[in-house]
Amino acid sequence: MKRSHIDRAYAINALCVVTIAILFLLHAGLAGAETQFYKGKPAKYILFFIGDGMGIPQRSATEAFTGKKLAMDTLPAQGITTTYANDRFITGSAASATAMACGQKTNINYIGVDPDYKAVKTIAEMAKEQGKKVGIISSVSIDHATPAAFYAHVKTRKMYYEIGLALANSNFDFFGGGGLLDPAGKKSKAPRGDVLEIAKKNGYTTVSKKSEFMKLTPKAGKVIACNEWLQDSEAMPYSIDARENDISLAEFTAKAIEVLDNPDGFFLMVEGGKIDWACHANDATAALEDTIAFDDAVKEGLKFYQQHPEETLIVVSGDHECGGLTLGFAGTKYASNYDVLGKQKLSFQKFSDENIKKYRETCGTACKFEDIKPMITESFGLKFEGDPSSDQMVLEPYQVTQIQEAFQRSLAGEEEKSKDSTTYLLYGGYDPLAVTLTHILNSKAGLGWTSYSHTGVPVSTSAIGAGSEVFNGYYDNTDIALKVMSVMGLPAEVQHVDQKVAAAN
Repeated sequence: MKRSHIDRAYAINALCVVTIAILFLLHAGLAGAETQFYKGKPAKYILFFIGDGMGIPQRSATEAFTGKKLAMDTLPAQGITTTYANDRFITGSAASATAMACGQKTNINYIGVDPDYKAVKTIAEMAKEQGKKVGIISSVSIDHATPAAFYAHVKTRKMYYEIGLALANSNFDFFGGGGLLDPAGKKSKAPRGDVLEIAKKNGYTTVSKKSEFMKLTPKAGKVIACNEWLQDSEAMPYSIDARENDISLAEFTAKAIEVLDNPDGFFLMVEGGKIDWACHANDATAALEDTIAFDDAVKEGLKFYQQHPEETLIVVSGDHECGGLTLGFAGTKYASNYDVLGKQKLSFQKFSDENIKKYRETCGTACKFEDIKPMITESFGLKFEGDPSSDQMVLEPYQVTQIQEAFQRSLAGEEEKSKDSTTYLLYGGYDPLAVTLTHILNSKAGLGWTSYSHTGVPVSTSAIGAGSEVFNGYYDNTDIALKVMSVMGLPAEVQHVDQKVAAAN
C-alpha cells in the first residue's frame, strides 16, 4: 500500500473524529431540551423495528439505489437519535439495545443491566406483565445482542448459553429468525441442559422448514422458529443470497403478527441484524439489499396498522451506524452511479464461503489469477478487458493490481487482522479478495467507507400511530424506551427488577 494511500485513510479517520466531536457537542447543547411523552389513550399494539447498523446514510443510499422512498421514511413522525454508550462514545449493539429496550444507559457488552450490573426491566417484559403477547424476531441469531436485550439480563453479550436459557424461560410467545449460538452450553461453566429441550418442556413448538412455518396459526401456542439455512454464525442468509425456500424477514414479521394478534394486544420487536454485518465488511450491495428486506418487514407492520390505526404504534430506528458509509467518493467526485451495485450477484460472505473456498480446493497448487477472472466478472460485474473511459465496469490497471494482491492473500487463506494496521485498513479482518472487490465496486458507485466498525453519528427514528408525535425531534436512544412506555400507559421511567443477573464466565 502506497504511503499516500495510508495518509489519506488516516486523514479521513481524523475528519470523522472531528465530525463526531462536533455532534457530541451539539448533543450536549441540546441535552437540556424537554423530552416529550405521551399522555393519551394507551396503544394496544406496539411494533418496534430496529435496523442494526442502519444509520441515515444506509437509508439514503437504499433510496438512491432503488429510486423509491423507503416505507419507514414515509412515516409522519421523524426524529434524530443519539446512540453513545455509558462508557464509550461509539456504542455497541448490546449497550444500545439495552438503552432502547430499558431506557437505561449502560456499558459496552452489558445486556439488560445498568453499569452496576443491576437488572433493568425491558419494555417487552412490561408488555408481558400487561397481558400482551410478545414476539422477538432477528435476522441474526436470536441470542445475539439486540434481541437478547429485550428478554435477558447478563453481564456480557457473549454469554450465549445463559441468554438462551433466558429465552427458554421468558414465557414470550414468538421467537423467529436465526438460531442459537450455544444451545448445549459448551462455552458455559455451568450448563443446565439443552436450551431447546428446556424450551420444549416449557411449551414451545420449534419449526425450521418454511412449509411448516407458513402453516402456523395462533393455536400453535408459543413458537421458536428459525430459518432452515443458517448462513454464518447461526444467522439467516443475506437477502441477496436468499433462496426461494428461505423465510424472509417480512414473512417472519407477517406470521408473528398473525400468531400474536389477540384482544389484549401484543409487543413485537423485529431486528434487521445483517445490515450491520454487511456494513462491517463494507459490502454496500448486501447492506442495501438487507435494508430493503428490513423495510419490507416494516411494510407488513404498516398493513396491520391500517387495520388498527388508533390502537397501534410503530417505531423504526437503528441502534447505531456502521462502517462510516458516505454518499460520495473522491474518485467519482460529484457523480453517483448506484446502478453498478446491481451487477453484484451475491454477498461477500457467500463469495468467500463458496466461490473462493471451492476454487482453492479444486485448483490445489495450480491456482492462477487468470482462472478466477470469469468468476469475478460473474459475481460482481467487474471487467478485465475494455476501455475504462467508456465502460464504468472496466477495471483500471491499479485496481487490477489490487485484486491480484488480494487474490494471492486469499489463496493463502489469509484473513488480515488488526495486528498489522496497514493490512487492517485494506481488509478489516475479512477475506482480502472479497472485500477488495466490494471496495472497488462501491467506489465505482460513488460510495465510500471510513471504518470496519460502528460510528458515533446519530440515527433516524420514525414512527406512526398512537402517540407517534412524541418521536419527532432530537433525543437520545434511552428516550425511545421511555416514550414507548408512555404510549403503553406506563410511567416513563427506568424500572430495576429484583432478579439475579447471570455472572460472566
